[in-house]
Amino acid sequence: MKIPIYQVDAFTSRLFGGNPAAVCPLEEWPNDDVLRNIAIENNLAETAYFIKKGEGFHLRWFTPEVEMDLCGHATLASAHVIFEHLNYDLSAIRFETASGELVVKKQEDLLQMDFPSRKPEPSSIPDQILNALSIQPKSILKARDYFLVFDTEQEVRDLLVNQQALDGLDLGTGGIICTAKGEKVDFVSRFFTPGAAVFEDPATGSAHCSLVPYWSEVLGLKEFTAHQVSSRLGEFYCEDRGARVLISGQSLTYLEGEITV
Repeated sequence: MKIPIYQVDAFTSRLFGGNPAAVCPLEEWPNDDVLRNIAIENNLAETAYFIKKGEGFHLRWFTPEVEMDLCGHATLASAHVIFEHLNYDLSAIRFETASGELVVKKQEDLLQMDFPSRKPEPSSIPDQILNALSIQPKSILKARDYFLVFDTEQEVRDLLVNQQALDGLDLGTGGIICTAKGEKVDFVSRFFTPGAAVFEDPATGSAHCSLVPYWSEVLGLKEFTAHQVSSRLGEFYCEDRGARVLISGQSLTYLEGEITV
């Protein structure tokens, strides 16, 4: 069986920035073991698969470890492939996913995703996480992910997280968001996933489902520019719509190829 594969840098205006995702268009679903093994072989944070379904697409996301319920950058990458490589001529793509229907619209040089809001609430946190941090947060919240708020952007940039100290910590499909008010953008963040093949995710769309409602309340704003201050830098343009969050970004194709299974 031959499967097309694309590798796309998502949430970036420059190649080798943002978050790389593999995207595989399919004619039909193979056995899930095939999907898992391709994701393991790719060894990227996410591999996305989709098939045409009516007027839309059925979309799934796999890390090298698990199938995810929501992934922003691989959704953006999938939409990029459909618009740029599969001759899709409508202005919006509708994806059926484990998190319900997700719509991606083409807005000039940006792709805009419509995702569910996940407002974080005050929470306790395992000492194992706090003990792994070189700087302690000023407040702790949680939605799907633990949500740690720091005093300054520089603290988020300087933060060291001891990966070995988090060995054995099971957060399911969640991770650890670290965030602060931005200096040149509205807010910044970093995202860590203990036990995953990629410990620090470079640009995490799904984390902004929690970042946007939090910063909307704190800053009194509805529209945001945001940076995920990883070494690759993720660039986000977001809007708070109450129960929904609009997350926009750019993507660039790095690789086109074919898998033989």
